[in-house]
Amino acid sequence: MALAELVPSLPVGPRWRYEPKLDGHRTVLWRLAETVRLQSRSGRDVTPWWMDVALAGMALPPGVVLDGEAVVPVSGGRVSFEAAQSRAASSPARARVLAERSPALLVVWDVLAFPFGDVRARPYEERRALMLDVLAGLLLPSPIQAVSATDDVSVARVWYDTLADAGVEGVVAKFGSAPYRAGRSSSWKKVRHAETVDVQVVGFTGPAARPRALVVRLPDGRTALSQRLGARLSAEVAEHLTGVDLPGRGRTSKGEAYLRADTGVVAEVLAGTTRHAVVTVTRLR
Repeated sequence: MALAELVPSLPVGPRWRYEPKLDGHRTVLWRLAETVRLQSRSGRDVTPWWMDVALAGMALPPGVVLDGEAVVPVSGGRVSFEAAQSRAASSPARARVLAERSPALLVVWDVLAFPFGDVRARPYEERRALMLDVLAGLLLPSPIQAVSATDDVSVARVWYDTLADAGVEGVVAKFGSAPYRAGRSSSWKKVRHAETVDVQVVGFTGPAARPRALVVRLPDGRTALSQRLGARLSAEVAEHLTGVDLPGRGRTSKGEAYLRADTGVVAEVLAGTTRHAVVTVTRLR
């Protein structure tokens, strides 16, 4: 699956396109010859938990593969991650009951394959046109819908500023000429609602002369690995590591290995205010 790089602000330029980022479960839909398979980000088959979406996917042409987010709207049209998580964590039988109470949507943002073959190498703008074309063939109302998109960064900023209460956790920017690449890509960038906090630096990854990322202790006690440091911040961190005792290795709250370092340095970071512990270092104090 393609992943977006977390950045502190939206990129601006003539080929950037912007999409709201909904808080749900990343899901790929495979329309096979005689059935539909839904796959999670980890590759697990989650079809029984999102059967309402799978049944709607039978109306797609065989050979279509879509990438998107399975979400559950609740009262007022708000997207609830808690409702999506409850369904994903339930038994398949319980998931059917939850689907009757709160039907899911698959909000689609990309197409990976068409009946004529793999389209991941094509530019984003071309893939989006193909995606809209195939989704236009579904009977309305359908639980499979295209994500909104704009080339106007001012509209994207309005989404970011006003739609958090509706379950929009940020905005994704995609470069119009870029192909779909598995893994984290510089042609997909995302900004996520976050707050600036001061945190203690407790370690790092990479060589001490050029650290790749910092490990910090968040206000709730978790230790988290930051996003990759830029060249300037990496050099600044390296100065603080000169002559510092490195007592050994540790693991973050997610189990990621790092080198412990008692630097006494405090970093100012943007820490995600949603369920994600995503940390972006903005400066050292």
